[in-house]
Amino acid sequence: MTSMLQTFIDVIRETLRDVMPIVLTVLGFQVLVLRRSIPNLRRVVIGFVYVTLGMALFLLGLKQALFPLGRVMALQLTDPSFIHEAVDAANELLRWQDYKWVYAFAAAIGFSTTIAEPALLAVAKKAHQVSGGAIGVRGLRVAVALGVAMGIALGCFRIITGTQLHLYIIVGYLIVIIQTAFAPRLIIALAYDSGGVTTSTVTVPLVTALGLGLAATVPGRSPIIDGFGLIAFASLFPMITVMAYAQLAEWRVRRERSQRAKEVLQWYAQSVPSSPLSQAKSDQDKY
Repeated sequence: MTSMLQTFIDVIRETLRDVMPIVLTVLGFQVLVLRRSIPNLRRVVIGFVYVTLGMALFLLGLKQALFPLGRVMALQLTDPSFIHEAVDAANELLRWQDYKWVYAFAAAIGFSTTIAEPALLAVAKKAHQVSGGAIGVRGLRVAVALGVAMGIALGCFRIITGTQLHLYIIVGYLIVIIQTAFAPRLIIALAYDSGGVTTSTVTVPLVTALGLGLAATVPGRSPIIDGFGLIAFASLFPMITVMAYAQLAEWRVRRERSQRAKEVLQWYAQSVPSSPLSQAKSDQDKY
């Protein structure tokens, strides 16, 4: 109990140290540059206390539960004895197809950690508010989470196969450039920002632990050379999926509008027999 309390105090101290520069910057500009008093000072102080306690408890929970669990899962899933389901076969040459559970776990952990990311939730709510409801909170979060899941799974494939990281990144950004030319302008900047909000408190430690554990157990891989790079995939692929989500939504809206227009024309032709449109259709049927 004493060690737990001491750990919590240490986390509180670290959180205050991290948050204090932000507070000093905001207060400095408010008082020294704008030369105005802080509105609702009591609410601001209470909110600061809530933020500090919330972040401390959040980080403490990650350190005590999620981080160790992520490391253990990464080491267990990448253990050759688990992959072959027999210790005697662990010395056989492993193929990239044998790591199917690693790909599944990487996609699942990427999706779940992104959905739980506080920064993504905040950005999604702001985007929904600014766009007047045109951008859905749930749709944006799912699109970003799918991108992270795909990226981390592909990053694990890169570590296992030993292929070059820059090839994937170059191809990925070429896809982003092409999508940018066709995606709705409303979503482009948000899609670019979505790649950044995924590399935050929850996602980074678990994904890094997975990459290092995978590189340490795959024969011929180096944790220093091959273990890193998953965060780059986690930042790249959400841009692709968010713009794809917007493009699919726009295509669906156009299709629905086209369908409604056809229904209106059909109704008009049936309800107004003497109209030029219905007369032309009747003449066409005769021939």
